[in-house]
Amino acid sequence: MSAAHDLLIVGGGPAGLATALHAARAGLDTVVAEPRRAPVDKACGEGLMPGAVRALAALGLEVPGHPITGIRYVQGPRQVQAAFRRGPGTGARRTDLHGVLHRAVLAAGVPVLPLRVADVRQDTTGVTVPGTGLRARWLVAADGLHSSVRRSLGLEARPRGAPRYGLRRHYAVPPWSPYVEVHWGPHTEAYVTPLGPRLVGIALLTTRRAPFTTHLEDFPELAARLPSGAAVTAVRGAGPLRQRVRTRAHGRVLLVGDAAGYIDALTGEGIALALAGAEALVTNLRRGTLGRYEPDWRRATRRHRLLTEFLVRARQQPVLAPHIMPAAARLPRLFTAAVNALA
Repeated sequence: MSAAHDLLIVGGGPAGLATALHAARAGLDTVVAEPRRAPVDKACGEGLMPGAVRALAALGLEVPGHPITGIRYVQGPRQVQAAFRRGPGTGARRTDLHGVLHRAVLAAGVPVLPLRVADVRQDTTGVTVPGTGLRARWLVAADGLHSSVRRSLGLEARPRGAPRYGLRRHYAVPPWSPYVEVHWGPHTEAYVTPLGPRLVGIALLTTRRAPFTTHLEDFPELAARLPSGAAVTAVRGAGPLRQRVRTRAHGRVLLVGDAAGYIDALTGEGIALALAGAEALVTNLRRGTLGRYEPDWRRATRRHRLLTEFLVRARQQPVLAPHIMPAAARLPRLFTAAVNALA
């Protein structure tokens, strides 16, 4: 059976939509399958690091939001901060990011079909989605942290360590800092992202299963800035965050974004990595060098994976965890170098 499309992308989140944009601009006949109506929201720290801002600009896109000038770690009275050296990041609502990407994909002539894909069949010439009539030469699984396509193909590997979860809520209060603040508690990290003149996002990362307000009690000074009446969105959750993947290329199926594997949101680089992965994937498709996608993905994400893995492992060691923030404060130049290496 001949392929009807060059590329079928399963998942219309940032990774899938960025892949669609790159593919359309490379002249590939592309279609996206996404059952949810745009814009799609999810639990997310909502901080676009400078690398993500630059990658979006290279696609001709600008996401509205609040400038972010750096990262600040906070633990009680102790603080350390690092400014971005290569331009600001942006605090942007996930829905705004998704809306910008979705409109750009439609403007590029790529159809977004309201279809849910959980199973695929591939042969030597293409990939078919049973029961839909969809067939393409290549399929990209961009269907998120708990990818149905990845699971159906048996590409998951057993995760290591205690599972971690994310929670997010918005508060209608003016940002008190142009930095993304990371507050370190006994069991939880709280991320404060400025999103607008009167809006901040609070994201919590933790191994403990408990309500948002219970976790927030670990940060009394932060909680005092966030009166309950100022909460303007419901709590959204995500997790377990860590997802291990055997390979990102399986025959004619390629994985990108969170579906390609995920360590943790601790260093806040999810969108930047998704955009880098999308570009690497389409570049190799266009060149006919799909064998290079896996090593290119590993090279593009290596710095992030190593640092995030180190921090998460230290965080889960009772002896080491209390010393992460003090070490950053004692070594501000190293902290600044690490922040900018990631940003």
